[in-house]
Amino acid sequence: MLSADVKTQIRTIYKGIASALPNFRSRREQNYIVAEISKTLAGEYDKHRRIIVVEAGTGIGKSLAYILGSIPLALASKKKVCIATATVALQEQLLHKDLPFFLAQSELDFSFGLVKGRQRYVCLSKLELLVGSDNGTQMAMWQTKPDNSQVKQLEALLKDYHEGRWNGERDTLTTQLPDHLWQQIACDKHSCHRQLASHRNCPFHKAREDIDNWDVLIANHSLLFADLELGGGVILPDPEELYYIIDEAHHLPKVARDFSSAQSTLRGAIDWLEKVGKTSSKLQNQIKSNHIIAPAQAMHDHIADLTGLLNQIAQFCDSQAKRFDNPENRFRFEHGKLPQAMMLQAENLATASTTALKQFNKMQVLLGEAIKDGDIPKHQSEQLLSETGFMLQRLENLQKLWKMMAKEDSPNGAPMARWIELITGKQTDYLFNASPIEVGYMLEKLLWDKAAGVVLCSATLRALNNFNHFTRQVGLSIDDGSRYLALDSPFDFEQNATLFLPQMKTEPTDDSYTDELAQQILALIEGEQATLVLFASYWQMEKVADLVESKIKTGLQLQGTASRQEILTKHKKRCDENLPSIIFGTGSFSEGLDLPGEYLTNLIITKLPFAVPTSPVEQAHAEYIKIKGGNPFLQLTIPDASRKLVQSCGRLLRKEQDYGRITILDRRLVSKRYGKSLLDALPPFRRVIE
Repeated sequence: MLSADVKTQIRTIYKGIASALPNFRSRREQNYIVAEISKTLAGEYDKHRRIIVVEAGTGIGKSLAYILGSIPLALASKKKVCIATATVALQEQLLHKDLPFFLAQSELDFSFGLVKGRQRYVCLSKLELLVGSDNGTQMAMWQTKPDNSQVKQLEALLKDYHEGRWNGERDTLTTQLPDHLWQQIACDKHSCHRQLASHRNCPFHKAREDIDNWDVLIANHSLLFADLELGGGVILPDPEELYYIIDEAHHLPKVARDFSSAQSTLRGAIDWLEKVGKTSSKLQNQIKSNHIIAPAQAMHDHIADLTGLLNQIAQFCDSQAKRFDNPENRFRFEHGKLPQAMMLQAENLATASTTALKQFNKMQVLLGEAIKDGDIPKHQSEQLLSETGFMLQRLENLQKLWKMMAKEDSPNGAPMARWIELITGKQTDYLFNASPIEVGYMLEKLLWDKAAGVVLCSATLRALNNFNHFTRQVGLSIDDGSRYLALDSPFDFEQNATLFLPQMKTEPTDDSYTDELAQQILALIEGEQATLVLFASYWQMEKVADLVESKIKTGLQLQGTASRQEILTKHKKRCDENLPSIIFGTGSFSEGLDLPGEYLTNLIITKLPFAVPTSPVEQAHAEYIKIKGGNPFLQLTIPDASRKLVQSCGRLLRKEQDYGRITILDRRLVSKRYGKSLLDALPPFRRVIE
């Protein structure tokens, strides 16, 4: 239950914030969210299901609402808060603006910080070895032969770290390193062990010490899943001791699905398995303990088994060339079912890779003990740790893939999506992939069932005015004890914005639609200063740009021609100088783009955001729904388009006084039966339909 003291504390803090903010307007919707979050997390509605799903429209102030609704309760309950977001922009806002402000105004005693994955930190030991004076060891450590400029870059980095100009995080580099170079000095879970003297002072381990003392942790969705996959409480605090605030929660299903998938090549795996054999021999020679002999010898047998099985499958794929004769060079197994002969090989690969992984883990433990005992010199130990860590990650991935390939699908749930992609190059290879279609069961087991409490929030969670689509995606249900809250934006949509559907001769399925788009856009930008045009595809955006560019002359910017930030900076500069500015963008510009006031008054949406099921996972999902007697278009495509359309329209009004026009150049909103549902799910703009 929510104690009277915590209730009073929340009210007092809210009053303090109200008086500290100029032009602060108390919102009923925001107050209601604060109360519902704190009551849900305190167990007032359901002691066993402390989960609330909140859709909070633009302008309500959801960040302040969930901070105020969770932190005072967490401190009183001796719990911690983890705020997980999908975008860096929101993490930065929480870290540098929202939480410092709340800390100052609330007078609460709490600490907070940003949790990053290992890969965001340098491994000092690797960096020192790569720029070390022992040239033989140095060259062995490089995955690819370095040029002088790369060595100099890393030397400068090491100097900056030791002289306090750099803290060891990739995000604070003044000059970014190329990915391939960073990967060679990044911290990793297999070789960067805290118990080793040379790693104790690594930036990653220092950062982990801070995490133990923080009351509020900011993370991204991927890091959240990395922790959950390890069982929880490894990177972040234990789920039972944590209130999770999952902001931008509409991204959660996709992140969960991507995180649960696996892929591995056949012939590429054979190549690196040969290197695993060499590494095993090296370990047997370097480690004095007799305990190394059995696992090292066993590894050679397992590698031979794995190589033989992978070769058999590769030869089978070679004989099935016709199956890959399509633009994607891809073959998807219908209903996720492998042919019987391949299923047997997959089961054998799952068994062999699991056994090999166990043996290699034994060898790595023995390596760690030998290093601790001082049996292996430092330069050799670092190289061996890096090498075995790299191999171990590959083996783990190989085992994950073939376990997923061989797993028997539950008759009560969706099958796994399984497919192969043809890779052409020096040698023909095949990339095997496996991914779950639905992730609800996994989320229930790893998160909903374990967490002290969960808040899922976003400005767009509903589709077609209900939560059904979202709940199915994340494994919740309307009647499972979870709370659901949908609060509309306080903006005056009817007064401030017009939704315009002009008369058009064509629909998006017509061949001449792109030409008509160009004509309409030219007419719609006439006399307008700040325009954003959202396209459903890159090719159509570029085609329209070719048709209109000569007539616009200046002020047109296309997504992809510069970074997003550079495009927005140039756009705002032109607007400030009273010059017309037009941005052409695709789906990624329909989310998280903040152009308030005069920076956007003319929003044009070219086409309804229907996702074509081109990915194998989407195709498998549609196939599964058909088998169950459903309609994939009505159950997947329409709800998804509804949410995305609301999101796209949300680019126009960012502040209460904003105004403008939204034009949608897709007559299917009025010509098709589903159009009314999509229109009704939009905010109540003033409508003009020709």
